[in-house]
Amino acid sequence: MIVELDVDNIAKSVQQELEKHVDPNDVLKALTAGMDEVGRRYEQKEYFLTELVLAGETMKEAFDVLKPRLTVKEKGKRKPIVVATVKGDNHDIGKNILITMLVSAGFEVIDLGVDCPSEKIVEAMRKHDAKVLALSCLLTMTMREISVIGEALKHAGLRDKVKIIVGGAPLNMELAEELGADDYAADAIDGVRHIKALMGV
Repeated sequence: MIVELDVDNIAKSVQQELEKHVDPNDVLKALTAGMDEVGRRYEQKEYFLTELVLAGETMKEAFDVLKPRLTVKEKGKRKPIVVATVKGDNHDIGKNILITMLVSAGFEVIDLGVDCPSEKIVEAMRKHDAKVLALSCLLTMTMREISVIGEALKHAGLRDKVKIIVGGAPLNMELAEELGADDYAADAIDGVRHIKALMGV
């Protein structure tokens, strides 16, 4: 259903599986396998951004039903990842797809939303003891915010404990490093792969 982008019926199907006493972690594994296949099709250019967005919506519908039933053990294995779109930028499609894919891969994600000031990011990193910060930046004029956030983390004594990964249309690895980030991902699929590497999983 994930692969077929069946956003209208997936929540009901997940609920039915749970009522049949299927292990919620097995349902999550099936959903994750679906997202992996969507990712494969996207990389092979069989699916495009529209399908990726729809798959993300489908996964979200399923996960809303499933989340309360997942074991704490399943959710608490790793430090959470903080995700935000930088200050001055209100784009959230890429960020939301990344979050969906991270959640389906078993990560806990703290979503700070869009147009996010550095103070809010520093506060969240400290509060959740997060080790990875994923920043989305779709506008050239807001790229400098990445440096501002890096400086704010440094000032708070957190920068050397945190890996910053960035993504978005105007960026590349060279620019990411110039702006003080540790890593760059070209899209959400790439982002999950890189974040796993940064977290050593």
